[in-house]
Formats: sequence, structure tokens, C-alpha cells
Amino acid sequence: MADNVSGDAPRVQERFDAVRGDVSKVLVGQDELLQRLLLALLADGHVLLEGVPGLAKTLAVSTLADAIDCDFSRIQFTPDMLPGDVTGTQIFNPRDGTYSVKQGPVFSNLVLADEINRAPAKVQAALLEAMQERQVTLGEETFRLDEPFLVMATQNPIEQEGTYPLPEAQLDRFMMKLKVTYPSKDDEVRVIDRMAGAGRAPQASPVMSGAEILAAREVARQVFVDDKVKRYAVELVAATRDPAAAGMPELANLIECGSSVRGSLNLVKLAKAHALLAGRTYASPHDVKSVALDVLRHRVIATYEAEAEGRHADDLVATVLANVEVP
Repeated sequence: MADNVSGDAPRVQERFDAVRGDVSKVLVGQDELLQRLLLALLADGHVLLEGVPGLAKTLAVSTLADAIDCDFSRIQFTPDMLPGDVTGTQIFNPRDGTYSVKQGPVFSNLVLADEINRAPAKVQAALLEAMQERQVTLGEETFRLDEPFLVMATQNPIEQEGTYPLPEAQLDRFMMKLKVTYPSKDDEVRVIDRMAGAGRAPQASPVMSGAEILAAREVARQVFVDDKVKRYAVELVAATRDPAAAGMPELANLIECGSSVRGSLNLVKLAKAHALLAGRTYASPHDVKSVALDVLRHRVIATYEAEAEGRHADDLVATVLANVEVP
């Protein structure tokens, strides 16, 4: 199996580099964001992007979809949406007294859930079965979703008007939560030159197929992970649940709830993908640590006391990363 990984790893790296290069023709100054989206694509996990409007969150996801030759759908979430607007519905045929199924936009390979926190909880929950079970139930019928299937959701910060906090059960189903920040001044000038200059704005074109993504995921699953690396991932997650036992008693009153088991699982999955895209066939503790903030920030819930002190989940996870010993 190791020989297969060694032989296939350069090919996977080459194909994902091609996607990165194609998307970079459109996306400016968001290299870290693009890297994380590619990791999620390879590790088979959903992504939540958070940032104020106008930071190219939607553009990043739609451009990535343009670079991949598979079905893409965009769902614009609004306060008046119904669950059937996401999953589909049954339609009654009065002529013969039967029902037919009209599938919703979630039946796609790449789904952009735009401004997901603008819709009420019932609509957000309509994605739960699709994201976790990779299936949708309409009436008495259950439909499997085609692979690859990836939900990339965007949201405005919760303090913005007209938004609803995502339920914790929904948040936990996202492999990563990425925070999109303002570009540098130089990058913003490049955005202006590229998007408002003479000539047409660049567009991405398909350079990778869905079958290639599935094959690359199989290679990523075979990346070697030593028991010490697995233990390190578990120790990080355990420290968010019981920081006092991990030697950080100062965090005991600041963390209300720590990460679920999905946190450990996703740390290892992403560590494998991170190693593979770096050209390695084994994952290291550095791979785990490099993705830990994005995996844990939405799984660690700060107490009111922490918020009163101005300490949020990112700060708490950073403290855990700084104090848990790296093997």
C-alpha cells in the first residue's frame, strides 16, 4: 500500500497544483483560503467560510467549482426559505393520484450554501442529513447523493443584522471553519487591476474531474499516520474538554464545551491531506498543528466569562496549541 501511495502522490500533487493555478488566475491574495479549500476537497469534508460581505467568499467557492468538471449548484439562503427549497419536495399529480419527486439544489457535487446564517434554523437543519449521511429523504424515498459531494457554506459574522446563529449540531458537521479577512493594500490594488481594468475579467476553466478527486481521496486515505501523531490529535481535543487535566487550569472557567470526536477524526484526515499536498506519504505532528485552529475554532464554545474578558474561541484554541506538547 505504501508503494502505491509513493507512486500516486506526485500525480495527486500535480493535479491539485493545476487547480490551484487555475483558481489563482481569478482569486487574488487569498492563498491560505485556497489552500484550505483544496485540503477540504481532498479530505472529503465540508467547509464554512466566515467574513464580512465583499471579501470574495462566494467568488472563491464558485471559482473552485469552475476549475472542477462536476455539477455545481448555488443556494442563496434568505429568511423566507423553506426546507424544500434546499432538499426538494414531492409533487402531487392529480391526474393519476400519485406523487413525483422534484429534487432540490442540494443534489449536486459541489454545493455553495451562500449566506447560510441568513436562513432560520429549520432550513439550516435541512442540510444535516445531506452533509452527514450523504443522502436525502423525501417522503418515503431516500436518495443517495452522488460523489464527490461537498458543501461549502459562507456566512456573515453573527453580529451582522438579519442573521441567525448556526446550531451547534450543524457547525460540528463542517470539517473546518475558515475566517476570511481583508486583503493587503497591494493585493487590493491587484484586485482592482484584474477586475476593473481593461479587458474581460479572467475565468477559471475545468482542469480536474470528479473521478480524479475520488481517486486522489483514496490516495490520501493511505497516507501513513504514526500512533504518536494520532495521540497528539487526541491530546489536543482532550485539552479543549478538560484543560485543567492538560495543565491549563486557567482555561477551565473559559471553555464551556470542548470538541467532539469529529474534531480528532478531522484533524487526522486533514493532516493526511496536508502531507499529501506537500509531497509526503506520511503525516507529521506539524500537519496536525497546521490545521488545528480551523478544525477546532467552531467546536470550542467559550463561556460568558471568557467573552467578558475578550477571549474568543480562536484565542482559547491558540492557548491549547501552545501548551500541548508536540511529539
